[in-house]
Amino acid sequence: MFVSYLILTLLHVQTAVLARPGGESIGCDDYLGSDKVVDKCGVCGGDNTGCQVVSGVFKHALTSLGYHRVVEIPQGATKINITEMYKSNNYLALRSRSGRSIINGNWAIDRPGKYEGGGTMFTYKRPNEISSTAGESFLAEGPTNEILDVYMIHQQPNPGVHYEYVIMGTNAISPQVPPHRRPGDPFNGQLVTEGRSQEEGEEKGRNEEKEDLRGEAPDMFTSESAQTFPVRHPDRFSPRRPDNLVPPAPQLPRRSRDHNWKQLGTTECSTTCGKGSQYPIFRCVHRSTHEEAPESYCDSSMKPTPEEEPCNIFPCPAFWDIGEWSECSKTCGLGMQHRQVLCRQVYANRSLTVQPYRCQHLEKPETTSTCQLKICSEWQIRTDWTSCSVPCGVGQRTRDVKCVSNIGDVVDDEECNMKLRPNDIENCDMGPCAKSWFLTEWSERCSAECGAGVRTRSVVCMTNHVSSLPLEGCGNNRPAEATPCDNGPCTGKVEWFAGSWSQCSIECGSGTQQREVICVRKNADTFEVLDPSECSFLEKPPSQQSCHLKPCGAKWFSTEWSMCSKSCQGGFRVREVRCLSDDMTLSNLCDPQLKPEERESCNPQDCVPEVDENCKDKYYNCNVVVQARLCVYNYYKTACCASCTRVANRQTGFLGSR
Repeated sequence: MFVSYLILTLLHVQTAVLARPGGESIGCDDYLGSDKVVDKCGVCGGDNTGCQVVSGVFKHALTSLGYHRVVEIPQGATKINITEMYKSNNYLALRSRSGRSIINGNWAIDRPGKYEGGGTMFTYKRPNEISSTAGESFLAEGPTNEILDVYMIHQQPNPGVHYEYVIMGTNAISPQVPPHRRPGDPFNGQLVTEGRSQEEGEEKGRNEEKEDLRGEAPDMFTSESAQTFPVRHPDRFSPRRPDNLVPPAPQLPRRSRDHNWKQLGTTECSTTCGKGSQYPIFRCVHRSTHEEAPESYCDSSMKPTPEEEPCNIFPCPAFWDIGEWSECSKTCGLGMQHRQVLCRQVYANRSLTVQPYRCQHLEKPETTSTCQLKICSEWQIRTDWTSCSVPCGVGQRTRDVKCVSNIGDVVDDEECNMKLRPNDIENCDMGPCAKSWFLTEWSERCSAECGAGVRTRSVVCMTNHVSSLPLEGCGNNRPAEATPCDNGPCTGKVEWFAGSWSQCSIECGSGTQQREVICVRKNADTFEVLDPSECSFLEKPPSQQSCHLKPCGAKWFSTEWSMCSKSCQGGFRVREVRCLSDDMTLSNLCDPQLKPEERESCNPQDCVPEVDENCKDKYYNCNVVVQARLCVYNYYKTACCASCTRVANRQTGFLGSR
């Protein structure tokens, strides 16, 4: 077999070298200048009829939670693709017909990665992006060497699972053998001896290696906690045979009885723990002096074939295998996210799920965490509907609708759900318009407090054309809008007297200004100040009004500080800082160097237990009472109050004011 392998290797090398100078390629049949290629069935020079593509969609409506079989993958299947139609809370699982777990067994969800099973390597994908709608998938090139079953861990309605694989036909030629020759046929004029390939030997070695860590034989779909998983460490590789195992180019050996093959050490172990492999290294040496000589001095046909030897068979230390964080439970505001943390141990090139106590020497990572993608905002209706825009006919009315953050700030509309935005404008019908004069009542008060004055009213011509009111539509006889009135002589009249306005309270922006308003009686040439109650029947002029001298420009505004995240041992508190212009809208004109801090530390003091002066130990040996578990009795609970209280708080998980 070794001689045959040597001849094949040499011919491949020679053929490749001959192909380069002339620019001709080598076909899949290993002939120079051949244009044959491998078809989708893996057949060299085939016409895609030597295999069958099997595909379908699993759409069954499932009612019970748990594992449900989706499809059977037969032995010899290639180009395997199992994919969820879209993202769901369900999971895909894979097991062999012999019952061995491959992916997602025993309700334990594996991390995405590569898993070996059924004689091929499966790639497990689970998109974790929030925006992604893609579902889980299993992909493998194959071929499989046993029957495999695909399952769904059903937790919500089935979105559908698409499956597809390729199987060889009964008359198809094996893709590993070119169609122009069979085992035992001549290769370019030389006879090739059929023998087991190196890959077949390695596959057999892997199948024979069935050792489990300390006798723990896990099962994929059983209730046992231990479980076998493939190793997915990027820094670990399959055992590599030494370089001297590659058959050298044939040379004319100078064989001599003075030299023979001798083992001179072994290759480096493929792994530092968990059972690796190594190979003996054979060199040509002198029989007497044992000095190393060129390999041509020894008979190459007598060189021993290195066999794999186990090494470093002691188990690797257990470790925490940390999964990816799930999506945040809420799209805005404070939510939760989870991840899976399993205790695993590597042995015999496999990763086993073991009992958590084996990782007790390591601190277990957190499995839950708070998350917040963004602060939630909501729509608020700030004003009532305005009056209709027209006195008659169809017009419009409006109201103020704003997107407001959870702290009351007006933010951009994009931060709220536009589908839920209330209407801020609608039509209104004020009835048909008529061409006629419409009058209000005369004003109740005369324009002068004393002496001659006038009373007024409003006069409107209502027509179908509201925007332009042609008076001729109502005729030329427009009713009077004013009529004379007289409240008598002004002597002794009581009235409010207002002084001049004061200066504005601020130099920029919106401020206030005041003035003095007093009640007086006006005589012929003098004014008499009266008690304000004397003028109570009159409308008092305003004594304060708003003022605005000039705009201040943009300024930093901030909210109040939030509660501290911890009451002791150092926490933090936050607030929101916004740059606002004079009209209280967002601006980017503030000086970044003057921006107030948005986060600061708080409560740095140490946590100390709360001490109750009325709860103390009356005896020095109260620790004996605790050890004897006598705190359940009222007498000891009172006599050893402090010790019993500490034990009770420790059992409930609270110590002091945290």
